[in-house]
Amino acid sequence: MTTSARIDDAESTRPAGRIAAFFDLDKTIIAKSSTLAFSKPFFDQGLINRRAVLKSSYAQFLFLLSGADHDQMERMRAHIAAMCAGWDVEQVRSIVAETLHDIVDPLVFAEAADLIADHKLRGHDVVVVSASGEEIVRPIAEALGADISTATKMEVEDGRYNGTVEFYCYGEGKVEAMESLAESRNYDLSQCFAYSDSITDLPMLGAVGHPTAVNPDRALRKEAAAAGWPILTFSNPVSLRSRIQKPSGTTVAASAAVGFSALAAGAITYRLLRRKR
Repeated sequence: MTTSARIDDAESTRPAGRIAAFFDLDKTIIAKSSTLAFSKPFFDQGLINRRAVLKSSYAQFLFLLSGADHDQMERMRAHIAAMCAGWDVEQVRSIVAETLHDIVDPLVFAEAADLIADHKLRGHDVVVVSASGEEIVRPIAEALGADISTATKMEVEDGRYNGTVEFYCYGEGKVEAMESLAESRNYDLSQCFAYSDSITDLPMLGAVGHPTAVNPDRALRKEAAAAGWPILTFSNPVSLRSRIQKPSGTTVAASAAVGFSALAAGAITYRLLRRKR
């Protein structure tokens, strides 16, 4: 047997890569910044003052109005890192757990929930990839039925944030996280899907074989149109309280999947992908 024949034979017996659907969180799955959404409970628990709440609200207004470009995201990263310095990590996790339903419930797009359920029914892993902090992203992802999440990680000393970002899950950082997951979980990125709203996630979208722009900002809409990528509009936040109120292990996606056949799920995706602006 020739060397090339042995290589071809080895490749033919190599297990096929798995497929994942990578979802950005803010303005893709939920209608606002996940980090800034928790400003009120953080204020109520004494982690931030009134000035910080007002500053966060203004940042959220700009975020929704114009979309976040690179400079805005960098300023937001620096602002949040400095604001969180000294916070007790367990207190943050406790606040998020206690207020998750009230904060997230009104924000989840019904179209995103349907799309997550569809990918689950098709046997795809669902991965939430977000620049927000992991203490916020992980419980939201779990409530939505995602298989795994990757997010920004802050350095911790003696149980408290020290104001330094250990890993910023943003821009090329998202691609780095996706490639690491692909290596460890055998994802074939050429067969995977990705969804995001922001031009800052262009590297993330370009890293997979099936990218889709969701509620895209102007710059991403231009890039998506030029590349021929699908463009989706999510505009219908839905209450998921009845589907995420049980922490037992019954996930949102599994609950949403009950009553859906594979054919119906395929129809959801087809309808969404045809709904271009």
